[in-house]
Amino acid sequence: MGLFRGFVFLLVLCLLHQSNTSFIKLNNNGFEDIVIVIDPSVPEDEKIIEQIEDMVTTASTYLFEATEKRFFFKNVSILIPENWKENPQYKRPKHENHKHADVIVAPPTLPGRDEPYTKQFTECGEKGEYIHFTPDLLLGKKQNEYGPPGKLFVHEWAHLRWGVFDEYNEDQPFYRAKSKKIEATRCSAGISGRNRVYKCQGGSCLSRACRIDSTTKLYGKDCQFFPDKVQTEKASIMFMQSIDSVVEFCNEKTHNQEAPSLQNIKCNFRSTWEVISNSEDFKNTIPMVTPPPPPVFSLLKISQRIVCLVLDKSGSMGGKDRLNRMNQAAKHFLLQTVENGSWVIGELHSQLDGSEVLLLTDGEDNTASSCIDEVKQSGAIVHFIALGRAADEAVIEMSKITGGSHFYVSDEAQNNGLIDAFGALTSGNTDLSQKSLQLESKGLTLNSNAWMNDTVIIDSTVGKDTFFLITWNSLPPSISLWDPSGTIMENFTVDATSKMAYLSIPGTAKVGTWAYNLQAKANPETLTITVTSRAANSSVPPITVNAKMNKDVNSFPSPMIVYAEILQGYVPVLGANVTAFIESQNGHTEVLELLDNGAGADSFKNDGVYSRYFTAYTENGRYSLKVRAHGGANTARLKLRPPLNRAAYIPGWVVNGEIEANPPRPEIDEDTQTTLEDFSRTASGGAFVVSQVPSLPLPDQYPPSQITDLDATVHEDKIILTWTAPGDNFDVGKVQRYIIRISASILDLRDSFDDALQVNTTDLSPKEANSKESFAFKPENISEENATHIFIAIKSIDKSNLTSKVSNIAQVTLFIPQANPDDIDPTPTPTPTPTPDKSHNSGVNISTLVLSVIGSVVIVNFILSTTI
Repeated sequence: MGLFRGFVFLLVLCLLHQSNTSFIKLNNNGFEDIVIVIDPSVPEDEKIIEQIEDMVTTASTYLFEATEKRFFFKNVSILIPENWKENPQYKRPKHENHKHADVIVAPPTLPGRDEPYTKQFTECGEKGEYIHFTPDLLLGKKQNEYGPPGKLFVHEWAHLRWGVFDEYNEDQPFYRAKSKKIEATRCSAGISGRNRVYKCQGGSCLSRACRIDSTTKLYGKDCQFFPDKVQTEKASIMFMQSIDSVVEFCNEKTHNQEAPSLQNIKCNFRSTWEVISNSEDFKNTIPMVTPPPPPVFSLLKISQRIVCLVLDKSGSMGGKDRLNRMNQAAKHFLLQTVENGSWVIGELHSQLDGSEVLLLTDGEDNTASSCIDEVKQSGAIVHFIALGRAADEAVIEMSKITGGSHFYVSDEAQNNGLIDAFGALTSGNTDLSQKSLQLESKGLTLNSNAWMNDTVIIDSTVGKDTFFLITWNSLPPSISLWDPSGTIMENFTVDATSKMAYLSIPGTAKVGTWAYNLQAKANPETLTITVTSRAANSSVPPITVNAKMNKDVNSFPSPMIVYAEILQGYVPVLGANVTAFIESQNGHTEVLELLDNGAGADSFKNDGVYSRYFTAYTENGRYSLKVRAHGGANTARLKLRPPLNRAAYIPGWVVNGEIEANPPRPEIDEDTQTTLEDFSRTASGGAFVVSQVPSLPLPDQYPPSQITDLDATVHEDKIILTWTAPGDNFDVGKVQRYIIRISASILDLRDSFDDALQVNTTDLSPKEANSKESFAFKPENISEENATHIFIAIKSIDKSNLTSKVSNIAQVTLFIPQANPDDIDPTPTPTPTPTPDKSHNSGVNISTLVLSVIGSVVIVNFILSTTI
C-alpha cells in the first residue's frame, strides 16, 4: 500500500461542512450518540476505558433520579487513540471524531489541577462545547477532592446540555445575607458546615479561625467553607454534588437567590431546575414509569485517515477561473494540509466507515437529495466546499448528518477562499502537533500598484514543515522572500500550468518576522499568499485559533454571533488583536473586531474567546467566515488560571465537629500572566445561510445589547457606577440615552424595572460601543432605619427608541455583616479602614457603604423618602 498523490476528477450524479455540533440525540428519554474521546497524549491504560463505562453507568441512574425520572444515558461511543494497541473489541469509527467530542479525556489544563470543567462561552440555557476530565480523576485518584466520577459527570452534563452554571463562586466565596450575617456562597443555604483557614507548610498542617477583612467586612481570602460530612439537605448538584445527601438540582423553593453564584449572575437569579425545566429536552419528554436500561458502549479505535477527493470538472466549472482555483487548492491540500501517513485515494470501496469524502462542486446538479439516506448509512464523513451560488442544499445536509464540514467560496471574491477551505480540512483525530496551521492567508487585486508587500510572523511554537504558497491569475509574479536574518529565500517551485509557486522551508523555520515582496507582471492581476506550518516541538502545544458562528442557518432580523477561540494547549491567550471577515455570496465583506471584554456578545472576560454580534446582512444566501489573529509581544499573554464552570474542589469535611482536610490543591497565582512573542494565525469558520433579508437599507430592528458588567463602588458620599457601553445596534454604534433605576428588592428591579425609582441622568452622555462608561450619583434622602442594600440596574435606549434588556444588577451594602463567633479569629487582617466622612449629614453615613458582589441577591428593605 502507498500514498496516492495524484488528483482525481470525478463527475458523479449523486454528489456526495466545519460543524462543531454534537451528535447527541434525545430518544424516548435517553441520550444517544454521546462521543467520549481519549486524547492521543493520554498514556495507554485500559482501566481508563473501564472507568469511563463505570462513570457513565452510575451517572445514568443518578441523572434519572435527579431529573424526576426523566433522563438517562442510552448509548455512548468511546474513541480510543490510534497509538493504543489493537483489541478485537475495538471497531472502526464512522462519523465519530475528536471535533465532535462531548467529553474529552486529556491531561489537566494546568499541572496538578485535575478539576473537571465544561467549556461554556454562551448564554444561560445554551449548550456548552465539551466536558474535560483528566485521567487521574477517572482512575479514582482525586475522589476525595472532587467526589465520585458518576456524580461529577451529572454536574458537568447539566453545564453541557442545559447551559446552567455553578452554585458556588471561588472569586466571591462569601456574601452578606439578609440575616445580616456572613454566609458561604452555596445552594441551597441549608447545606451546613464551618468556615475555617487550613494551611499546610513543611509537612505540617494547621487549622485556625477566619479573620475579617476590614475593607470588605467579609472573611479573608484564605478562609474556606468546609461542609459537614453528614447532611440532610438534598440540593444542589450544581454546588457540591459529592455530598452524600445531595440528589437534586436547586429549584424555586430551595434556590438561594442571595448568593453571588455564577448561576444567579448568568441566569438572572433563576434556579438550575427552572432553567432545565425550560429546555427543549424537558418540554419534549414526560417522566418514565419504569427504570431505564444500563447504557450501551461502543469501543472505537481511530485508524489511518482515508480521504477521497471528488472534484467537479463539469462544464459549469469552466468559467470564472474555477478549475484553476480548484487545482491550486487541491494541490496545496495534498502537499501540505493532509497529515503524514494519511491515504488520499480516488475511489472508495466497500469499507467506508470513518473514511472522508471531500467534495468540491458548483452544485449545478440537483440530484443529490436522492442519495441522502444512502450516504448517511455508508459511514463516510462528507466535507463539502460550495463554489458559487448554485450549490444544492441537499449536499450541505449530507455534510451535516455525517459530521463533516461545509464551506462557501464566492466567485466574486478576489482572495484565496478555496485554499482556506481545503486548508481547514485537517484530520479531526490527529494529534495537534501534526496538524497544519495557517499563519497567513491574503489576497489582493492589483491595478495601478503592481506590488504586494507584507510580513509573516513565525513564532517559536511552530516552524516545522513551513510552506509558502503564491498564486496568480495571469502571469507569474516576481517573488522575493527574506527570513528574519535578512537572508533571501531562493528555489521557489513554479507551476506555470496551475499558476502557483511554492517553497517548503527545510527543518525548522527561523523564529521572527519574514518579509515578502510580490511584483505583478500583468495589469490587473490577483495575487494570493498562504503560509502554513506545524508545531516545532511535539511537547510544546502550538498557538491555535478556532472560529465559528453560533448558528449554521438564520433568518433576519435575528442577530448572529462570531466566536474565535485562541489557545495554547488548553490555556487561553489574552490580549490578541482578532478580526473577523464575513463575506456574502456577492463578494461584499464585513470586517468586525472581535473582543474578549465580557460585554455585548462576549459572555466571559479574559477567557480566550473573542466575540461580536453580526447584523450587517446585505443579501439572502450563503456567507463565509474567516478570522485573523495577531499577538504582539507587548500585548498577548497566557492567563494561568483554572477554567470557569468547573466542579468545586472539596477542601475537606467536618466530622463530629472536627475538620478532616483533603490535601491542598497546588497553588496557582491566577494573576500570573506569561507574555507571548509575536504570532499570527488565520482560520476559516465555515459557512452559514441567512434568509428573509429585506431590501437595503435595512430597517432598524436591533436594540442595544444588554449591559452585563455593571459594577458599583462608593467614593465619599457618592455611588460610582461603571460598565461597558453598548451600541445602537447591539455592540455597534452609540446609544441615545441610559435609564438607571434603584430598588430595595432585586427581584422587583429585575421583573418590574419600569416601576423602580429613577436616577437623574441628565449629565450622562453615552460613549461609543465598547468604551468604558462611568457615572456617579448621590443617593439622597435615604432613611437610616431599615436601610441595608441599594440595588441598581440600567437599560439603554437607541435613536429608534428600541430598548435593551435590563442589565445585571449591582448593589451596595449599608451594614457591616456579623460573623459567626465560632468562625472568626479576633485578630483583624492588616487592611486600612477608611476614615468616616463626618461632614456628610444625610440619614446614613455613605462613607461606610461597602461594595457588595455584583449579582448578589440579598433581599432587604430600605426607605427612600423621595424620588431620585
